[in-house]
Amino acid sequence: MPLLKDLEQFQNVDPALQWAIFIVAALIAVVAVVSIVISIWLAIKYIVYNRRMNSRNLSGSQAARQILDKNGLQNIKVSVVGSLLFGNSYSHYFKKVRLRRLTNKKPSITSLAMGAEKAALAILDKEGDKDMKKRVALTPLIYFGPFALIPIVAIGVLIDIAIFNFNGVATAIAAGIGLLLYVVSFVLSIMTLKTEVKAQRRACAILKEENMASDEEIEMMQKLFKLYNIQYVNDIIMELLQMILKVLEFVAKMQNSSSSSKS
Repeated sequence: MPLLKDLEQFQNVDPALQWAIFIVAALIAVVAVVSIVISIWLAIKYIVYNRRMNSRNLSGSQAARQILDKNGLQNIKVSVVGSLLFGNSYSHYFKKVRLRRLTNKKPSITSLAMGAEKAALAILDKEGDKDMKKRVALTPLIYFGPFALIPIVAIGVLIDIAIFNFNGVATAIAAGIGLLLYVVSFVLSIMTLKTEVKAQRRACAILKEENMASDEEIEMMQKLFKLYNIQYVNDIIMELLQMILKVLEFVAKMQNSSSSSKS
């Protein structure tokens, strides 16, 4: 059976390490359940607020365009994306605010919130906000760092086989580099959340100052932003736990291999 086979791989591993792996795996399961609940609740709120029209009859693209022009950002385009890959986002490199098709032209609370928040990110970028600068400079690591672990380890294994007769040195070094990128990506994810929160606050302030939304509508947007932030924090915790599990599993496999070779 596959399960028994997996257990056999850790039979020579220290009991404390086995317990650590079990506890982290259990925590991942709990966080996964919480993530599902948050995602469902966020989806419900997103849809509810997307069905409620805002008092100024402004779509997400209109709000974004108005805020951008007001702040001298006529060079930033507002485009629509039909896929969920990018979603509602701001791109420093492409000088573009992207809005989902579901919220692009609809004059709803959700649409207004998304358009204003992504336009606010462009404003922070223009003003040279220090956290935004770091986010822009390190964007590749934020998004591709977690995916680099397996390819890097694979390269290490190939080097081990081709050059070092598979003594494990190159694999260990590659795993260390991959895990380091994972840690860096985790740290930078916190920075991303910080800029998002700044943009959310800035968006609400602009909407109020420019009379683009009522106090009640801004309160609804703040609730929506809060759910997004909770989900993001939950995702960060999940990434951290997965990183810890990968480290523990790697140590366990090395320990098991060492015990097997001695016996």
